[in-house]
Amino acid sequence: MKTNDKGVLTGTHNLSGNQACAEGALAAGCRFLSAYPIPPSIEVIERFTQRVKEVDAIFIQMEDEISVLAAVLGASWAGKKAMTVTSGPGLSLMMEHIGLGVMLETPCVIVNVQRCGPSEGTPNSPSQGDVMQARWGSHGDYEIIVIYPNSPQEMFTQTIEAFNLSEKYRTPVVILSDESIARMVEKVVIPPASKINLEPRKHYKGPKNKYLPFKYDKDLVPPMVNAGEGYKFHITGLTHDEKGYPVMNEECQELNVHRLVRKIRNYVDNIINIEEKNLSDAEIVVVSYGITSRTVDKALKQARKDGIKVGSLRLITIWPFPDKEIMKLSKKVKAFIVPELNFGQILLEVQRCNYGNAKIRFVEYGHEEIQNPDPILNAIRSLTK
Repeated sequence: MKTNDKGVLTGTHNLSGNQACAEGALAAGCRFLSAYPIPPSIEVIERFTQRVKEVDAIFIQMEDEISVLAAVLGASWAGKKAMTVTSGPGLSLMMEHIGLGVMLETPCVIVNVQRCGPSEGTPNSPSQGDVMQARWGSHGDYEIIVIYPNSPQEMFTQTIEAFNLSEKYRTPVVILSDESIARMVEKVVIPPASKINLEPRKHYKGPKNKYLPFKYDKDLVPPMVNAGEGYKFHITGLTHDEKGYPVMNEECQELNVHRLVRKIRNYVDNIINIEEKNLSDAEIVVVSYGITSRTVDKALKQARKDGIKVGSLRLITIWPFPDKEIMKLSKKVKAFIVPELNFGQILLEVQRCNYGNAKIRFVEYGHEEIQNPDPILNAIRSLTK
């Protein structure tokens, strides 16, 4: 393997989505992975552990996913870029600590390689059933960033982006994948480190005795320090003031929790990433994400050959949801088509933002037919009659 002087891979390689995720994390500067092995995410762990000595990284296997994310939060506060990887049942166990990570404003990345559920489900079959859980799984009011790549190349680049967003907004960021993307093997181009843009952690630079862990700047994001470096501070999952001390009143709730929401909502235009194809003349728009978007591409090519004016809106960032883009399109097009490998989750968001302006068709996929473009093509054709 060709690596740079820090052991990070460079050049063009045949990698699975899971392997590309591990390499993206290393390229982003992640040097701490905590996980409990669960299919179909195990290959991320395998790849990372193969490389730990080369890059001076740490892997720790915990007794369950609850403690896994606790270790990640602690590593982040100790100054490490930290990540975990899991699947649906593990993500369910992590939810309490996802809420804690949001409340403590802890930068970290959580990768969920989805499989069929509920409960243990079918461990080695792809699914998009965790879309709503990734957004709403913890309790209370909060915002979170969720990214959904659709290829091994994007598993590399979007893992880097996930770390950049987590550092910039001091928040956990979730990457959703699935068994199909995780295990497909394609060429992945890894640029030299000098060509990869990394968001630095915003560190406090003032006197140690003046540091307040939750005193925020104009961007609503507080600077951090590393635990163990002589700073005196307190962190808690309770509603807290700038010192980190619990304060149980409405004023502090406004200061604390409402800011956690606003520091994401105020910057949605900078966070949201979408891919648009053939929208300038489109009368029908297919809204897709992840593995289903690859099937959409096949259907769109055939529909365009048939003379149908159809375009594509692919969600790379699924949370925050691109409300404004869907709303704007709803006033121009005749219909939306939403194919998903579930019973309709992003469909609900498209319906919400459509305001009854355009028709909406849902295309429900099972995991065994996900590569077949005919259901999408038939939905497109039905809207032209």
